[in-house]
Amino acid sequence: MSLNIKVQTKDQYVLLNIEGDVDLYSSPDVREALLKLTKKKTPTILVNLEKVPYMDSSGVATLIEGLQQCNKYQGRFSLVSLRDNVREVFELTRLDKIFEIHKDVNEALANGSV
Repeated sequence: MSLNIKVQTKDQYVLLNIEGDVDLYSSPDVREALLKLTKKKTPTILVNLEKVPYMDSSGVATLIEGLQQCNKYQGRFSLVSLRDNVREVFELTRLDKIFEIHKDVNEALANGSV
């Protein structure tokens, strides 16, 4: 399954929809999309991982870089709609304490991510 990345610009945030495995081969595409958003200093970035069945360490590293870039300008960076196996990666590495992770976009909006 090839990676598909769609950027949806909303009134108060940008939703980055990722579809497919995020691994060593596809993470550079995710990195490019995130860096485009952080270079523009996008105030709020929500990364939708609902259609990501698998993520390896390079995918996690890419998201960490996006978070760091966003933090440089006090932007908000949230992960939404993680599948259980992808969420486990963040929990096992304790990155769930670093990232803002929400059940879905509505929860992220309700919890003041925007």
